[in-house]
Amino acid sequence: MNDLPKLFPAHVLVIDDDPDILRLLSMRLRAWDIRVSTALSAEEGLSRIAVEQPQLVISDIRLPGKDGLTFFREVHASLPSLPVILLTAHGTIPDAVQAMSEGVFGYLTKPFDSKLLFEKVQQALRISPTARHAEGGTDGSWHAGLVFRSQRMAELMEEARVVAATDASILIRGESGTGKEVLARAIHRASPRSKAPFVAINCGAIPEQLLESELFGHVRGAFTGATSEHTGLFKAADGGTLFLDEIGDMPLALQVKLLRVLQDQAVRPVGALRADPVDVRVLSATHRDLEAAMSEGLFREDLYYRLDVVTLTLPRLDERREDISLLASHFMQLLIKKYDKGITGIAPDALEALSTASWPGNVRQLYNVIEQCCALATTSLITLPLVQRALRMPATETLTYAEAKQRFERNYLTQLLKMTDGNVADAARIADRNRTEFYRLLQKYDLTPRLFRSGEVANDTGI
Repeated sequence: MNDLPKLFPAHVLVIDDDPDILRLLSMRLRAWDIRVSTALSAEEGLSRIAVEQPQLVISDIRLPGKDGLTFFREVHASLPSLPVILLTAHGTIPDAVQAMSEGVFGYLTKPFDSKLLFEKVQQALRISPTARHAEGGTDGSWHAGLVFRSQRMAELMEEARVVAATDASILIRGESGTGKEVLARAIHRASPRSKAPFVAINCGAIPEQLLESELFGHVRGAFTGATSEHTGLFKAADGGTLFLDEIGDMPLALQVKLLRVLQDQAVRPVGALRADPVDVRVLSATHRDLEAAMSEGLFREDLYYRLDVVTLTLPRLDERREDISLLASHFMQLLIKKYDKGITGIAPDALEALSTASWPGNVRQLYNVIEQCCALATTSLITLPLVQRALRMPATETLTYAEAKQRFERNYLTQLLKMTDGNVADAARIADRNRTEFYRLLQKYDLTPRLFRSGEVANDTGI
């Protein structure tokens, strides 16, 4: 067990009213070169978080005074990206499962296995925003708006953090709605240019005849209607970052001029006689297949290689389904303030519908769905009918009894394996089935528990 992140002094807060548990956990964590703080109650834990800013919290679910769930909700409301792992006895597993739907990072059953503890701690530390702060010297809010627990996103964000410290050009790929501009802004915040401007432009949203002027500026009288001098976006971003969204839609004639600016680090406004030096880092993004565009003569190969020094690819939302509940909870917290609603959570069946939807519009569509639900909610919970209406799903589906039973069983088993990180004993206990019968059900639906461990598989719902 020597694979914990070594680039920062990891700090974990452990909360338990049992001194023996505190001592045991502290010994194991310190053996992995982790700095450990302890607290005997939720109230003491909240005080320590305010002062010490740990990268991870491990808390018992049953505590004197405020219980672990109440503690988690208070932490999540103010620090939604701080991972929390709950410790639970068998009798409180359902509470831990409910907390998973609200955004808790994970849970461990007592007595806990050292290897599983190590794996959970490792995964949590890799996504902790305060861990990023210690690693890179950047503010922990550098990836604000990018909420995740999936291994795939954690690895992507680690790459983004590393490359942000350089001045390399980055091409961000991903379908519409995956968050390409949000990632570009995060890279800018984590970069040495963070104090300078971040300027974004959608190359496909501006008419070709205006795009050159928008990018490079123009002098007075350069063309009909140019009654005054205009500073282009390159100059506006001088010293900072220029984000060219949908770069694949840029006309070929402008591609030539953009390449010249990148090569010369100087920009000549339309109608000007000389070029002015600029210091700009360029990030670009596209949902198009640029390799196919190059083969068709629609995108310049030399520009492509100038822009694509590093490629970061954002996954579709249905490729990171374990992030859906966390994102939904995050968006809900933002939107209940906007709409001044007393919403406290999302009903389990509504969360199930969100987790298994197809999401062609990706994260942007999820935000819109949660916004519609918050706007229309009349109770303290976002309900299944609200989600179905926002998703334009039929309230009922015409299935035979056998088809409905099979779909329910497979989805139910899949969700149990996700919640328990592939732990068959815990999953069988929640389902109130013995392990032999539970294994038989898994075989029936060709579900392999080990594939659900450590984020190896997060999208196996059969839908």
